[in-house]
Amino acid sequence: MNRSREKQLPDPADGIDFEYPIDALEVRIGSRMSVAEIAHRLSIGRLAVYALLEQGIIPGIRFGRRWIITRHAYEVWERTCGTRGGAGLQPPHEVTVLN
Repeated sequence: MNRSREKQLPDPADGIDFEYPIDALEVRIGSRMSVAEIAHRLSIGRLAVYALLEQGIIPGIRFGRRWIITRHAYEVWERTCGTRGGAGLQPPHEVTVLN
């Protein structure tokens, strides 16, 4: 058996403070979104998502050839329809009429 391919968990004696064990895949899936997932949610192609990322329309960070899109940033963008508070686009003021 090749021990280098086994999943190696940190030794708690090393002073690392976390709940044990951590499933890294679960953390990765929950906090980031893939280009394919965004394309599916927007009903557009992957190349269109890349174009939106390049233009800064969808929030993301380019890391080499990869894009990192956090689920939180994307969902905030999706809820606000991509508007930015500093871009002069403000939500309409609510008016209450009393009779």
